[in-house]
Amino acid sequence: MTAATTRAARAFRGTHTEGRSPEELRELVSHAGAELELAPAEHIIEWAVATFGERFCVTSSMGDAVLAHLTSTVAPGVDVVFLDTGYHFPETLGTRDAVAATLDVNVVTIQPRLSVAEQDEQYGKDLYKTDPDLCCKLRKVEPLAESLAGYDAWATGLRRAETHNRVIAPVIGWDARKGKVKVSPMARWSDEQVERYIADNNIIVNLLAFDGYPSIGCRPCTRRVAPGDDPRSGRWAGTNKTECGIHA
Repeated sequence: MTAATTRAARAFRGTHTEGRSPEELRELVSHAGAELELAPAEHIIEWAVATFGERFCVTSSMGDAVLAHLTSTVAPGVDVVFLDTGYHFPETLGTRDAVAATLDVNVVTIQPRLSVAEQDEQYGKDLYKTDPDLCCKLRKVEPLAESLAGYDAWATGLRRAETHNRVIAPVIGWDARKGKVKVSPMARWSDEQVERYIADNNIIVNLLAFDGYPSIGCRPCTRRVAPGDDPRSGRWAGTNKTECGIHA
């Protein structure tokens, strides 16, 4: 998708009927969070689709198509938002294209306001080395917040088993910074459940996952992981950084 198409997608979302107020959304979270905590992932998605309709989307980093596939079985044609940071591996872009071609979803590719070249010119070359937090902010956090403007809620593939920072991730939560409902239908899934779903449903998986990359981010900031090591130890290796800020 071109930058012009991306802007058109943003503009189209902006024409939709106004959604619920932050107060109404927080009220929904307070009731639904406890009720759905132990519900199957499909039921959580069904609730989100019934509650928010077109103002609900899915986000995916294209490590695999588990969440996109799961949601498409409940809501065919659902928007799947993908952040093209300009630094992705070719395999990640290939996974996005395969998802768009084979699943009943609408993949919406979002790009940062600045190209990599423009960012280098404005902030200095290789900002991911000199200030990785700012790089993530410019290429991930801000574009996602902007892309969610036309939605009241979005689903993530966040799982509590992934990192210590995510062990308290709620199934239905409130993101105060974005003013949106954050739905994590797979929050309680174990690694084994994910693997079983992939095998049972012939799910698309990023080829890098078979080449020593259990957690896949931007190419300059992602390294292979040795067998038995923390799956996320290849992200921002050699730094104290563990999250891009999207889930902060």
